[in-house]
Amino acid sequence: MSQPPAQPPAQPRPAQTFAEAEDALLSRWPETRLEPSLDRIEAFVEILGDPQRAYPVIHLTGTNGKTSTSRMIDTLLRALDLRTGRFTSPHVERMSERIAVDGEPLSDEAFVEAFNDVAPYTHMVDAEQDHPLSFFETVVGMAYAKFAEAPVDVAVVEVGMGGGWDATNVADGVVAVVTPVAMDHAQYLGGSLDLIAAEKAGIVKAGATAVVAEQEPAVLAVLQQRATDVGASIVREGVDFGVVARSSAVGGQLVTLQGLRGRYDDLFLPIYGAHQAQNAALALAAVEAFVGGDQPLSDELVRGAFAEVTSPGRLEVVRSSPTIVLDAAHNPAGAEATAAALEDSFLLSPLVGVIGVMGDKDVEGVLAAFEPHLEHLVVTQNSTPRALRAERLGEIAQQLYGEDRVTVVPDLATAIDLGAALAEAGSADSLSSGAVLVTGSVVTVGEARRLLGGPR
Repeated sequence: MSQPPAQPPAQPRPAQTFAEAEDALLSRWPETRLEPSLDRIEAFVEILGDPQRAYPVIHLTGTNGKTSTSRMIDTLLRALDLRTGRFTSPHVERMSERIAVDGEPLSDEAFVEAFNDVAPYTHMVDAEQDHPLSFFETVVGMAYAKFAEAPVDVAVVEVGMGGGWDATNVADGVVAVVTPVAMDHAQYLGGSLDLIAAEKAGIVKAGATAVVAEQEPAVLAVLQQRATDVGASIVREGVDFGVVARSSAVGGQLVTLQGLRGRYDDLFLPIYGAHQAQNAALALAAVEAFVGGDQPLSDELVRGAFAEVTSPGRLEVVRSSPTIVLDAAHNPAGAEATAAALEDSFLLSPLVGVIGVMGDKDVEGVLAAFEPHLEHLVVTQNSTPRALRAERLGEIAQQLYGEDRVTVVPDLATAIDLGAALAEAGSADSLSSGAVLVTGSVVTVGEARRLLGGPR
């Protein structure tokens, strides 16, 4: 949607600290203020020397699972002794998480350096365009430039939103990964699955291989048509690769995957849920497609790589007694996958939810997905202006859960403490252990993770 013209920011001065770089980036258009166009980012990377063309790119889009799949792809590629760059969004705790080299987020010093390297050119683009560079466009430019400087052998790049006009799409992925597509960001991407799929299909470029998760028929038809139109090949979960078997295991799950080149039996994946097994199959196929050839990857290599996978804020256990699980589910499809994984992989009773959501999300859909699984719900809010006020969230929740099952606590730290107390009290008469699920938004989970100090 078109936005009114804005005055370009003043000529930036070099940042001296991480906080200064962060503040300068946040002073730009936020990620939620969109003017769908590649004009600004194309002008920006052209001034930077088109760094995104200095290395091959594996590009990911979809509704849920992009970050976890990106991290799995990154881990597999590094096991092949390739130097990787990884761009993901949003971040869980720190902005520097978005740009990683060799699996590690940029240090504060490297992040400041990456910002200062591109900052002088942002003003040049601002002066020539109808709208200034956004926060997201600027960070994309930083990432692409940093990857070229490293230099990396391959970059794993997750879109911010959509695909066709997403700022990351100035790169041409040799492999385009499409995770399951569901309704989300309808106000920006369209109000139907085929419209959303058409936007996401924009990352599939001529000569690429599209690695596609199982999709609704309307979505698959759009993706297949895009591949035909641009001359890309397509491989599909359930046809060319997929999950053969999975079972719960201590600390994660055992999965058997059929890849494009071979079968890999009883791989340990230290994260939970059928959706993460599906992400692993996607990641494996993407790396096989990237490597090419007819031979499977080394079983030992694949086994070792998957055993090292992490995905912060995705069914992440950060406390015990009571168990506290963090999950960034923020749309109905994500909430349903999380709820299914909790039932599949944990024995938690009672399960108390602590939820804080953004005001522009399908709040009723998220709450409804969790309702059958939660004994009690503590509604709260995170610190961002986009957060739905806890009082309003409580009103919506009470319509679905009933007044007796909902407590409104606007302060997140207090909400988590109350959730833990309710879980402990409820588990006194139960053979299983009580637990708290903190969910509803990546921001809510990130703030909870900081409050709790991460996993222990």
